[in-house]
Order: sequence, then C-alpha cells, then structure tokens
Amino acid sequence: MPEALLEVRSLDAHYGDFQALFSVSLAAAAGDVVAVIGANGAGKSTLLNSIAGLIRSRPDAILFRGEPIGELPAHAVVARGIALVPEGRRLFPSLTLEENLLIGGQLARPGPWNLARVYELFPALAERRHLPSARLSGGQQQMGAIGRALMSNPSLLLCDELSLGLAPIVVRDLYARLPQIVAEGVSLIIVEQDVVQALNAAKEVYCLQEGRVALAGRSASLSHAAISAAYFGA
Repeated sequence: MPEALLEVRSLDAHYGDFQALFSVSLAAAAGDVVAVIGANGAGKSTLLNSIAGLIRSRPDAILFRGEPIGELPAHAVVARGIALVPEGRRLFPSLTLEENLLIGGQLARPGPWNLARVYELFPALAERRHLPSARLSGGQQQMGAIGRALMSNPSLLLCDELSLGLAPIVVRDLYARLPQIVAEGVSLIIVEQDVVQALNAAKEVYCLQEGRVALAGRSASLSHAAISAAYFGA
C-alpha cells in the first residue's frame, strides 16, 4: 500500500455538547480520489471541516504527510497544502470572479496553479472574470470555488457537495475536469450525495451513517446492496 498523504485516526467531532463524528478513520494516498458518501446529517461536511481546520480535534487525530495537524487553525492547514471547496461555494458576492480567485492565491505556495491555468481548466470563467461572482450561474460559481481552492496550490483538495443544486449536465462537466486536477499532483476527497457520481470518480469510498463509518472499500468491489445498506442503515 502506498504511504498515506492523509490519515484520519479515530476522529471525534463535536458542536458544543452534540457529538457529530464517532471514531471516524480514513486514509488517502497521493494521487487518490476518495469519495465520502452518506445521507444528510451523516457527518460528511463535519469530516471535511475537521480536516480543513475549521473544527479543532486532538493533534494526532489527523495526520498530513505524517505530521499531526488536528489542532491547527484553518489558515495553517491551507499553508500545509490542504484546500477546501465548501458546500454552497461561498464566493464573496461583492468581488469579481477574478478577485475571488486571487484571494485563493494569497499564500503564494509554489505549484502549477495560477489564473491562466484555472482559466484553461474552466474556459467559461475567463469570459466572466470581471463579473461580480453573484452574477454567475450556479455551475460557474462552483467552477470559481474550485479554482479559488486550486489557486493555493494544494496537495489535497477537499470538495464538499460538488453536485448540490446543479443540473446533471453541469455536474457531468465538473466531474469530467477532475482527472485534469489529479494529473497535476492533487489528491481529492469528495463529499457527495450523488452515489453514482461518487462511485464513478473515486477509487476508495467511505460511507458515513450517523457519524460513523458504516462501509469502506474500493469502489469497484462494493456491491450496490452493501452500499444501500450502509447508506440507509438497513
């Protein structure tokens, strides 16, 4: 097995007195595409937010390149090479698309991603670079959110609900770009409710149910019956 780029080890996560994750473990190697699936409220976004430093955990619950990062704040996690594409895109509506992208590059980490490379990946954005982000379509905003994250030149990209609220043709287009991102040396962890898209895109799949890992394995080897049982708790 290749050495893990990211390891999540028995991660618990809380919102005040409410526990959202229970001893969740996950691994992603360099070059991997890992999908995390599950119903609403399963803990998928909480897992990504914990990895991204938006929710603190014990230091050794999350290891990146073998180093504990569980207690690091979000800005320090980005500096290490992990970027989050948040659920709902969350572009700054008062800024243009290009200004949003430039914010993602503020750390000036070395790597292949810059404005020209993002516009090459998403040509539709180049035509709309000077528009306020609020005037973009949902699909264009999602491209912008991905581009903003890539501008930090991450080694690991966390994508939260790429397909949320988008037409199927737009979703297919977004997923068609993912191999180009991986080819640049970026590993992906994708949180997704669209199980078909997740299974097609990912090598490894984890299914969360009520804050726990209900199923994990290679996407090609998991049966639909096993995934359905883990997803719905049957």
